[in-house]
Amino acid sequence: MDCAFDNLDAAGFLEIWQHFDADDNGYIEGKELDDFFRHMIKKLAPQEKVTEERVQRVKQRFMSAYDVTADGKLQIQELANMILPEDENFLLIFRRETPLDNSVDFMKIWRKYDIDSSGYISAQELKVRLSALFQQHRKKVSSDKLEEYTDTMMKIFDKNKDGRLDLNDLARILALEENFLLQFQIDASSKEERKRDFEKIFDHYDVSKTGALEGPEVDGFVKDMMGLVRPNMTGPELDKLRAVLLHHCDVNNDGKIQKNELSLCLGVKPNI
Repeated sequence: MDCAFDNLDAAGFLEIWQHFDADDNGYIEGKELDDFFRHMIKKLAPQEKVTEERVQRVKQRFMSAYDVTADGKLQIQELANMILPEDENFLLIFRRETPLDNSVDFMKIWRKYDIDSSGYISAQELKVRLSALFQQHRKKVSSDKLEEYTDTMMKIFDKNKDGRLDLNDLARILALEENFLLQFQIDASSKEERKRDFEKIFDHYDVSKTGALEGPEVDGFVKDMMGLVRPNMTGPELDKLRAVLLHHCDVNNDGKIQKNELSLCLGVKPNI
């Protein structure tokens, strides 16, 4: 693939992404995908005729190799892996940062990035975190490159163009998986089903296995629970809802939500 996009840098990658993600939905898909592979073939072999059959053949070959989620779409990380040289793949650094298995892991990272606890990540906060990540992975990056990477990420992920990143923007950067709670029936028909679902849910968010939700575990639970009805929740909104949940559920006022406390809040009798 390098021969198709020689010497591609972050700014060039941004231009390609914005051109082919024509509807700005965070994916290259459908006609956009065909257009991208048609463009790629022209770059690879400008003297050869580009037929529809060849476009589909090349698309199938590369999608089988790079479409990690196997959803028939290219996420931004997948495109970066496909066309950026490794030393310019600034998005790869995020995938190496930590295993992102659930919203609890995500909220740990969110708190780390939101240095001033404003509920948003400014360009300066993003740059500070990027610099720390590159140092952590012993990769030397010039101040100009750091500015370029920060600027590129803000232009790609700051969807409402307010000069800062919110919860949903960071979720796109880190390719956070689907909301864990979507797999459960809210109106489970029997007490046994509700009890079984409660056990699975509590176990999922009690990452530390202490029998209580605390810190980012509460954050992750609130994010997913409210995400069922408000998918574009902001950081400040999450903090308010977190305070409401603790007020109603934290009976002993220890700053945690014990298993029995959450069961009382949700009207479910747990297996103790």
